[in-house]
Amino acid sequence: MVDEQDQLLPIANVGRIMKQILPPSAKLSKEAKQTMQECATEFVSFVTGEASDKCHKENRKTVNGDDICWALSVLGFDNYAEAIVRYLHKYREAEREKASQNKATSSQDKDEESSEDKNGQPAQQTEAPPTPVTMGDNSVTEPS
Repeated sequence: MVDEQDQLLPIANVGRIMKQILPPSAKLSKEAKQTMQECATEFVSFVTGEASDKCHKENRKTVNGDDICWALSVLGFDNYAEAIVRYLHKYREAEREKASQNKATSSQDKDEESSEDKNGQPAQQTEAPPTPVTMGDNSVTEPS
């Protein structure tokens, strides 16, 4: 039998999120944190369950971000769905930029390795080294 506490979101994380919106002098009771913990866990389970049902009907095993957005919309949480769609788009964009930067860095590292002779000494360079690729601000911010 699974312990009920193991199925809930961690109360420390829930409390930390709650405190972020409150003034510094505000206090949170244990009961308030527990109530929010149960509500947040139920909400996540409700939305995930709907997304999981969709995946099952489509013979897929992996629930993705698009499935969660779809579930939010179907369940009537259109405002959340719109915000999550924007966040998901920004997240994916940032991940593509990060992958592109890693690829450029990896390519540069390979170029440097191949520019050594068999004794590990730097080989004579006949052309200028590649210019590092810099991407714009790749930070992901929460939609307002």
